[in-house]
Amino acid sequence: MRISDLAAEAGVTVKAVRYYEAQGLLKPRREPNGYRAYDTDDVVVVREVKALLSLGLTAEQTYPFIECLRAGNERADVCPASLTAYRTRIADVDRRIAELTDLRARLTDLLTDAESWRMKQL
Repeated sequence: MRISDLAAEAGVTVKAVRYYEAQGLLKPRREPNGYRAYDTDDVVVVREVKALLSLGLTAEQTYPFIECLRAGNERADVCPASLTAYRTRIADVDRRIAELTDLRARLTDLLTDAESWRMKQL
């Protein structure tokens, strides 16, 4: 299939497919006329990359999942490296939650202080 067909079937833009290729996530074969040629395995890869990016993983962090698929696994997330990538992303999310929780507490303290000061002025 051509790049536009792959993009449509996977639910991404042609630009996204080219980006995934530039990142080494897709390796299409070339037809004699130089056009990229994709197959149904590439649709699976693109859908997986799209899903992983929506979870906040970077393109680079999707490599273990794609390699897991290319190794013949039905799921991209059953290989040890994929599981490690999940754990790493969860740790990143936990750190961000802690940062946001701290930020919220500081803002709440500032708001309480400001409201208290304002009430004393009235």
